[in-house]
Amino acid sequence: MLGVSQVLRFDPLHVASDNLKRKAKGKFCWRLAVEVVHPADLCFKLPDNVSLEEGAMCEPLSVGIHACRRAEIGPEKNVLIMGAGPIGLVTMLAARAFGAPRIIIVDVDEYRLSVAKSLGADDVVKVSTSMQDVDEDVVRIQEVMGAEVDVSFDCAGLSKTMSTALSATRAGGKVCLIGMGHNEMTVPLLQPQQDNNVFLLDREVDIVGIFRYKDTWPLCLEFLRSGKIDVKPLITHRFGSLRRRLRKLLRSALAAVMQSKLCLIFRL
Repeated sequence: MLGVSQVLRFDPLHVASDNLKRKAKGKFCWRLAVEVVHPADLCFKLPDNVSLEEGAMCEPLSVGIHACRRAEIGPEKNVLIMGAGPIGLVTMLAARAFGAPRIIIVDVDEYRLSVAKSLGADDVVKVSTSMQDVDEDVVRIQEVMGAEVDVSFDCAGLSKTMSTALSATRAGGKVCLIGMGHNEMTVPLLQPQQDNNVFLLDREVDIVGIFRYKDTWPLCLEFLRSGKIDVKPLITHRFGSLRRRLRKLLRSALAAVMQSKLCLIFRL
């Protein structure tokens, strides 16, 4: 299994833009190549009980694991997750593996919430898309949690989700921003929280961000090997041989080129 992202591990800061562009592209970008030559120390052997499909899931799972490390998730941290999409779900699985005792996941879609519940969320809350409903949503989230929210993960990255996360998290807690839904967002840092006249800044909620991941592949594989994380339910569809489909496409395209005598450029 290729741990492409591990190319970043030698940098003190894996988020440096020049290094990221240099190491995420160029000779490390193989697109649809069947075989590649890769530095041996950047490759990770799959455990005998981990399939290739499960191994491929280390990529999205790494996002959740990196986020849990940044937010210092442990057995004493109750977790709120904003967004039940793929990244929200792997963040939930990672938080459970890190020992979070109670995890609530929030979304606007009933089906996604049902999937989150089936994958192990302690409870789910369907919320509104309107900024006007933040206070009401926060009350419901806190009621369902039944305890203080120690850490919130915003896996959507919208003004509404970030405002909800900041308001729902306890004083001194953390909000980890994962989603990149908006380049800019407006959050009520100085707006009174509900009716208790406590400003969000006064509550000293820490905001941390993540970008991709760093040094996550060994831990991902260990979680999969040990069974602490089961990613198989996340693999919902399988498609036929990509190579066979591409060959068929190329033959059809080349035949059309020969007939029309046109130049054809493929972007795969």
